[in-house]
Amino acid sequence: MIEAIKISKHFDHIKAVDQVSVTIQEGNVFGLVGTNGAGKSTLLRMLCGIIKPDKGEIKIDGMDVYENIRAKELFFYISDDQHYFSNATPKDMKNFYQVIYPGFDGDRFDSLMKQFELMPNRKINTFSKGMKKQLSVICGICANTKYIFCDETFDGLDPVMRQAVKSIIAKEITDRNITTVIASHNLRELEDICDHVGLLHRGGILFSKDLYDMKLNIHKIQCVFKSEEDASRVIEALEILKQERRGSLYTITARGNREEIDRLFDRVTPIFAEILPLTLEEIFISETEVVGYDIKKLIS
Repeated sequence: MIEAIKISKHFDHIKAVDQVSVTIQEGNVFGLVGTNGAGKSTLLRMLCGIIKPDKGEIKIDGMDVYENIRAKELFFYISDDQHYFSNATPKDMKNFYQVIYPGFDGDRFDSLMKQFELMPNRKINTFSKGMKKQLSVICGICANTKYIFCDETFDGLDPVMRQAVKSIIAKEITDRNITTVIASHNLRELEDICDHVGLLHRGGILFSKDLYDMKLNIHKIQCVFKSEEDASRVIEALEILKQERRGSLYTITARGNREEIDRLFDRVTPIFAEILPLTLEEIFISETEVVGYDIKKLIS
């Protein structure tokens, strides 16, 4: 388990992370969402023990992470701009990581390099940005650590390669029950892989919630009522987060239990009613509007 307790970090007058507390349970895929400059990378670097918080504490499996070799053996950090040794080849990085991580799987590394059609003896500084990202993911997977931290891992990958990387990470989660923290400014990249999502804005966590629970408790309904009286009865009974009307068609985003919402609509027998699945972006828009934030200004 990863615990960050009221951690803060300032760079001169810039408040990069401010009083953030978050708990990441084992086996979860935790998505950390926010705009560029929201503090995602700073938070990840503190979780990895690269930089020390000015205030608060961070623990991985009960151990302080900063300057703690035992704690750092538990995770692999895939940064937004992964560092490779000057003039190194993928084979050189494999040899290096086999020393750092005793469980590094060299055979799996060779297999994934072939799968991604990357040349093990080619100098990494001649790789494209996307190829470097692929190599960093391969190294992270083959390190066989309990935790993986990913900072904008999908940035720079083409659509096919993004799906390939997601599939590999998903397989590791299934096979080894690893805990993954993925920071991104793009909600759509996280929707089909994350269990839990936290929204970071201006250095602070707006909220951190289980994605499945959010999807269970927020629904979008499109409906056409027989009368204005029926519409009023339903609208007054629902906990409405958002409502739009175009002619006779209502589009309502409401919080609540789906079965109770179904029963409510059954009682008024509308001309048409359909509950639609919400995207992660729609869920976040609804949640943040409730607490007074305009999500469209916070995320891309």
